[in-house]
Amino acid sequence: MPLQDLETQLLSLTPAEKLEAIQILSHSLSQSWRGITKTPGVCGGDACIAGTRIPVWVLVSYRRLGVSESDLLDNYPTISATDLANAWVYADANPEEIDTAIRENDEDFEEESN
Repeated sequence: MPLQDLETQLLSLTPAEKLEAIQILSHSLSQSWRGITKTPGVCGGDACIAGTRIPVWVLVSYRRLGVSESDLLDNYPTISATDLANAWVYADANPEEIDTAIRENDEDFEEESN
């Protein structure tokens, strides 16, 4: 996408959306995601909720299947609503990474099932 088109889209955002866009860009530049960690050797190095072994891609996958945030919080009692918000921001900023992780893990599951 040409930068000029992006500029037009950014300027049309609401103030709240602009703030979220700034946060996403800031995080991506610093590679520091509040509440999200990537540790080599832990969950394949995938982005996880800090202090857990719950990968962001797993939460996104459930969300895409229609699982509510309330149900996620019930099923993962060690995480909070803030953790989910951090996961969604991370996933929105890194869609290719998340899609690749979901696809690879789906393929691994299919291979194990056969």
